[in-house]
Amino acid sequence: MDAVSNVLAVTDQDFEQVVEAGAGLAVVDFGADWCSACRAMAPVVEDLARDLAGSVMVATLDVDANPATAARFGVRSIPAFLFFRDGELVTRKVGIVPRADIEATLAQIA
Repeated sequence: MDAVSNVLAVTDQDFEQVVEAGAGLAVVDFGADWCSACRAMAPVVEDLARDLAGSVMVATLDVDANPATAARFGVRSIPAFLFFRDGELVTRKVGIVPRADIEATLAQIA
């Protein structure tokens, strides 16, 4: 991830404090470096983070480096996008998802 990214990298160690203790909307991209679909979604995630900065937390979690959080939320396929409102999991989408679908989901749970 580059230094100017608005995407927040979260880990097993800080997921509860950063995402679950947070207020407002958050979308967390569960993925891995080796996953081609995850790499395909990376520019979409970056664009969302830039465009929604200040209104929606956009985060990413590497499932290989952070298996406990992935297991806790039942993530078995990646990329998986988990949507949180005020720290509570509301819904999820799995696979390559058009940006418009992510934005529509955020609008529905707001």
